Amino acid sequence: MPTTRRQFLQSVGVAGGAGVMYSTMGALGLAPTAAAAPYTPPRSGDFTLAGRSAARVVVLGAGIAGLTTAYELQKAGYQVTVLEARDRPGGRNWTVRGGTRETDLKGETQHARFAEGQYLNAGPARIAQHMVTLDYCRELGVPVEVFTNVNADSYYFDEGTTPLSGTPVRHRTTKADTYGYVSELLARATDSGSLDGYLTGADKEALLSFLGGWGAIGRRVEGDPAASWKYTGTSRRGYEVLPGAGTQAGTPLGPPPSLSDVLQSNLGRNISFEFGFDQAMLMFQPVGGMDRIPYAFERAVDRRNIVYRAEVGGITNTPTGVDVTYTTRGRRRTVTADFCVCTIPPMVLKKIPTNFAPEVGTALAYAQAAPAGKIALQYDRRWWETDENIYGGITNTNMDIGTIWYPSSGYHGDRGTVVGYYNFGNNALAYGRLSHKERLSRALVQGQKVHGQKYARGIEASFSVSWENTRYSEGGWVSWPSRESAEYRRLLQPEGRTYFAGDHLSHYTSWMSGAIESARASVTALHQRALAG
Repeated sequence: MPTTRRQFLQSVGVAGGAGVMYSTMGALGLAPTAAAAPYTPPRSGDFTLAGRSAARVVVLGAGIAGLTTAYELQKAGYQVTVLEARDRPGGRNWTVRGGTRETDLKGETQHARFAEGQYLNAGPARIAQHMVTLDYCRELGVPVEVFTNVNADSYYFDEGTTPLSGTPVRHRTTKADTYGYVSELLARATDSGSLDGYLTGADKEALLSFLGGWGAIGRRVEGDPAASWKYTGTSRRGYEVLPGAGTQAGTPLGPPPSLSDVLQSNLGRNISFEFGFDQAMLMFQPVGGMDRIPYAFERAVDRRNIVYRAEVGGITNTPTGVDVTYTTRGRRRTVTADFCVCTIPPMVLKKIPTNFAPEVGTALAYAQAAPAGKIALQYDRRWWETDENIYGGITNTNMDIGTIWYPSSGYHGDRGTVVGYYNFGNNALAYGRLSHKERLSRALVQGQKVHGQKYARGIEASFSVSWENTRYSEGGWVSWPSRESAEYRRLLQPEGRTYFAGDHLSHYTSWMSGAIESARASVTALHQRALAG
C-alpha cells in the first residue's frame, strides 16, 4: 500500500495513466484542472431497475441543444420525436455550401454558388480544446483539424487620426512594440525604486530579468537611467529582407514607432483577445465544415425521429404530458408526449402560443437578441497566402466590418474563401439593413483599406448572413442583462412538463458547448423526474 502522497500518485499513474494521475493531482489541489460539469448519461437499464416504462419526449428544435437532448435520452430508451422548423439539422450551426438557398425575414433570397469544398460557417466556427464539443466529435466520429485563431502574420488595422492609423500592422509587430514599451516602462519604474513598497530586492531582480526577455529590452546602463532598459526593436518585429544563405543575415524592420505613437494607436488592445480562456490556441474545427457535427448527431438519433419543416404553432402543458401543435407541408398536426424539451430561442418562443405561467413570458421577453453578421468571399486564387504569407488567422479592425478571417484549411489550393466581415451590435444591425449586394460592396471597400485593390478582384461567389434577419433564429445569440435575475433563473426550471435548454441557458452563450451543457442539465433533471414517477 502507498504510504506517501507521491507513492499514491505513482500508483494512480500506473493504474490509470498520466491523464488520471493529473486529474487526481487536481483534486488534491496539486495541479490546475479544467473539466466540464460532471455528467452521468441516462442508461438503458435505468427504467428496468426502477420498474417503469421509458417515457415519450418531444424535443423542439434540432440545433445542437435539441440534438444532444435527443441523443442522450435515446440512450435510456426514451421515445423521442424532434420537431425542426428548418429543412436541416444544426440551427445556428449552419454551413452554407454551393446550392444553399435561403430567404431572410426581409424577403431577400440568396443562392450560394460556392465551388466544391468551399463554404461559410455562418454560425459557430471554432472549438476550444477544453470544450465538451470535442468529446462529442470523438464519440460521433467527426474528424477535426486545427483552426488558426491567432496568426502572427495577420494584421491590425484602425482608422483614425493617430500616426499608425490607416496602416496595416502585422500582429507580430504590434505585439513586439507593445510588449517592448510596456517592459521598458515597468523596468524603469522597478529599477528606480518606485515599486520598492511592493517588491523585495530579489523580486526586483527577478522581475527585471523577466522583462528583459518578455519585451526584448536593453540592460541597465550604470549611471545612466535614461539609457537603461530601452526598447529599440528587434527581429521580433519582422523583416524587410528575410534571412537567407551565406552572408544574407536578413534585414529587420526599421526602428519601432515612438512610445507615444504605439500607445496612442491603441492597437495593443487586440492582443488580450488571445488570452481569453475560450479563445486560446490551439482551437479546432471539424474537417469539411461545422455542420459535420449536427449531421453526425442526425445519424446517431436516426433521421426518422426528426420531423423537418415542422413549424411549432402551440405548446400546451397538461396534467399528464405536453401537446405540441405544428405545421408541416401545409398540414397542421399535434404530437403528444410525457415531456417536452424546448430549445427554441427566446426571441422566437415568446411569439408562440402556450399556456405557460406569466413569469415564463416575462423571462422570455427579458432575453435580448445579439445582432451578428458574416459575409463569405470566394476568390479564384489564395492571394493572402501567395502575396502576403497569411495562412489562417484573423485580422482585427476598428471598422464596421469588425474582422477578416482567412481559411484554416485548403492551403495551397486553387481557390479559397475569406470571411470578409464578422461583426456584432450596431455594425451588424447596419449591415443587416442592407441588401446582400450592398453588404458585398461595403465589405470590399473596407477590405481594400487593409489589402489593397486585389481584395476586390477575382471574386467567384459570395454569401452574407444577418442573424437578426434569419428566420427561426432572429439573433446571433442571447444577451442577458443579468444571469442573477429571476427571469434567467426561471428558465432554468421546468414549466409544468416542459423543460428549456440552449446555449442561452449557460455561461457559454453563443458556443456549442453551452448548448450541450444546458441540454445535459435538462436531460438529467427530466430523467430523474421520469424515474421518480
